[in-house]
Amino acid sequence: MKVSVLGCGRWGGFIAWYLSEIKKFAVTSWGPAQDPIFQQLASTGANDYLKFPESIEITSDLQQALQADLLIISISSQRLREFARKLNQHDLCGKTFVLAMKGIEENTGQRLSQVMRQEISQPIDVAIWVGPGHVQSFTKMVPNCMVICSEKKELTVRLAKLLESSLIRFYYGDDMLGNEVGAAAKNVMGLAAGMLDGLGLQALKGALMARGAREVARLICAMGGKELTAYGLCHLGDYEATLFSANSNNRKFGQMIVEGKEFDKLAEGVATSSALLRIASQLEVDMPITKVVNKVVNKQAEAEQQLKNLFLRPLKREF
Repeated sequence: MKVSVLGCGRWGGFIAWYLSEIKKFAVTSWGPAQDPIFQQLASTGANDYLKFPESIEITSDLQQALQADLLIISISSQRLREFARKLNQHDLCGKTFVLAMKGIEENTGQRLSQVMRQEISQPIDVAIWVGPGHVQSFTKMVPNCMVICSEKKELTVRLAKLLESSLIRFYYGDDMLGNEVGAAAKNVMGLAAGMLDGLGLQALKGALMARGAREVARLICAMGGKELTAYGLCHLGDYEATLFSANSNNRKFGQMIVEGKEFDKLAEGVATSSALLRIASQLEVDMPITKVVNKVVNKQAEAEQQLKNLFLRPLKREF
């Protein structure tokens, strides 16, 4: 099996490592030549998290990377539309793409699979790979469970069986919309968790988990997805890796913003909070946690008072 991973950041680098080291596939890792992360990989065969097996081919030639049997994309969600347009300039007929990334397009509120469908005019298959897990744990051989999902049941099953191992157990997703939205939204809850950490309010994380999942479930349902998906691996199942982990960029960003510090790594939840509120406004869905997070990250409100107000809202039924 020949696989190309398009994107060589933290998660893309791990996927290339996993598919080569654990699955023994022939793997190509692609990144743009001007990207410092790609330059580091090309020159040293390593990044800040792991060292590539020598068998991985590292290239900045997109045409070369697209010759693989399976194509996995792991880049910033807000760059996907531009990248998909570049992909569409090549022959992609019959190719299978797996989106191993979590986000909603900020300017449109579109899910990432929708962006791919809109920008690639050729017949392709699109699936997603979401769920909990950190590179730092996986490379220490700590196993976890994740989800593969697509609009085609047979494709979902085939990919899950193809990619599974003793390190990652895959479940079959049956709700593409819910899994995409849930996976993206957990990054927003990660920002909120980091804010609680920064303010010394860690005891509220249990309430954040419960009410955050409920909030996202309402949105998924209103969008036409399955409400129960929010309580699965894509969202609630990913909370441990996001709300409590020192390795989570989103949690760290939330903590540092309330501490008045700068964070220089990608935190997808920032753009996603705006995108979710765009959708929620159109569908008239109340998302109080997402509203607070969005105000704080955009420096429109002070975090401590906003969070306290959130948990002092008028009494209401839990469900």
